[in-house]
Amino acid sequence: MATTTSITTTYAGEFASKYIAAALLSADTLDKGLVEIMPNVHYKQVIQKIGTDDIVKDATCDFTPTSTLTLSERVLTVEEFQVNLQLCRKDFLSTWQGAQMGYSVYDNLPADFSDFLIAHVAGKVAQKIETNIWQGVNATAGEFDGFQALLAADGDVVDVVGTSVDASNVITEMGKVVDAIPSALYGKEDLTIYVSQKVAKAYVRALGGFGASGLGAAGVDNKGTMWYGDQPLYFDGIRVAMVNGMPSDDMVAAQSSNLYFGTGLLSDSNEVKVLDMGDLDGSQNVRVIMRFTAGIQYGFGSEVVYYT
Repeated sequence: MATTTSITTTYAGEFASKYIAAALLSADTLDKGLVEIMPNVHYKQVIQKIGTDDIVKDATCDFTPTSTLTLSERVLTVEEFQVNLQLCRKDFLSTWQGAQMGYSVYDNLPADFSDFLIAHVAGKVAQKIETNIWQGVNATAGEFDGFQALLAADGDVVDVVGTSVDASNVITEMGKVVDAIPSALYGKEDLTIYVSQKVAKAYVRALGGFGASGLGAAGVDNKGTMWYGDQPLYFDGIRVAMVNGMPSDDMVAAQSSNLYFGTGLLSDSNEVKVLDMGDLDGSQNVRVIMRFTAGIQYGFGSEVVYYT
């Protein structure tokens, strides 16, 4: 009788956390450390906000508590999500076997076929999480409310009316964002202008030279469009971060410490399974199951500029 190989694997609770982390935290925004990550949110996490008036008063001989301190909060609520995927082992086995023999372009593929499949699914999950962070809509299956939805609904957020951004107007439009940044926020170390791919490409191209904005016709260092080599981008001294999940003509200016992503990496509800269906129905199908939680929130709406 021929020997058969079964690749059924199960990870649950804390043991699933490394696979869940690989799937969620490799999303572009999270991988670059552009928001605060709260890794142990079971269901809800309260984000405390403290507001004060002018606390410095004229001195007296008495203790006079005349200042005002206001405590408020925002709640980060994570939602449960799942991946139920069926793959044909035949479609992946040749790639996996080639990697084991050293004939693959991948540097670090897992030795176990089950881990290879999990890594494949994790990459797809990371792409979805990146989109959800910025433009997710809770009413849509598989999504949570992203920053776009939350910021648009908050009257405290500093709104800037935008337009279609291209290389000819990107300097002006980014300038509008900087001009709207509250004075108390400007100059903070982690202040960041988050931009979409479209805006980032327009900015890089604009810096390549249009004979405007003091750049000269040949752009930065007289290198034209050859000036950019993946170095950090800045605008008026503020870090510019491209995030792949943001809508095309949107920008957000905020401290990275004011934006939060929550998940429950140590939750008992986490689960990662790879089920080989061969023993059950004789097929070459492999089912991949992943369960996790995720959600976003911000602290102070008045300290966020939203260009849209």
